[in-house]
Amino acid sequence: MLLDHLKREWKRYAMLLAGAAILTFGLYNVHSRCSITEGGVLGMTLLVQHWLGISPAITEVVLDVICYALGVKYLGKDFLRCALCATGGFALTYALWEAIGPLLPSMADQPLLAAVVGALFVGVGVGLVVRAGGASGGDDALALVIAKQFRWPVDRAYLFTDVVVLTLSLSYIPWQKIACSLVTVTISSFLIGKIHGMKRKEPSINAAN
Repeated sequence: MLLDHLKREWKRYAMLLAGAAILTFGLYNVHSRCSITEGGVLGMTLLVQHWLGISPAITEVVLDVICYALGVKYLGKDFLRCALCATGGFALTYALWEAIGPLLPSMADQPLLAAVVGALFVGVGVGLVVRAGGASGGDDALALVIAKQFRWPVDRAYLFTDVVVLTLSLSYIPWQKIACSLVTVTISSFLIGKIHGMKRKEPSINAAN
């Protein structure tokens, strides 16, 4: 029993780290180089910075702490353990991609292509993280809490939070950029929902016997 538990936990944390690595690969190689606007917590920090002049270094921490606190309250303490692992993996793998340098050709002159490609990395990466029970940031924690409290599918909760922030961002960002970001969050939300909802394989009765 202990060995089985350790195997399950190893697979869980491996999934968390793999998801974080895929996510940060896309954010570094696509999003950051093509200036794809973000929704969720990151988008909100940029909105607050523009209108109130408060640095994202402050608002990111404050919003993440609030979202994680909600996650612990509504999702349990086990969520916090997995979330901290995923967040640590996010920081480490993003630093790794920065040290290696760009591995994909720039798509800055093809914003729609960048939006789609970026969405694939974000959707798969975040999907694996939340499937393993964690969160790579406050965005994930907030979406999971909303999904549980309102009994929504996870993809709807992600899309809701992103669309709200992107709509508010129209107050200072050209609609063309917002349109590409809407493509990104729509595709990524769909993938997150699909991966999160995939049925886990259960051991067969014959195998158990």
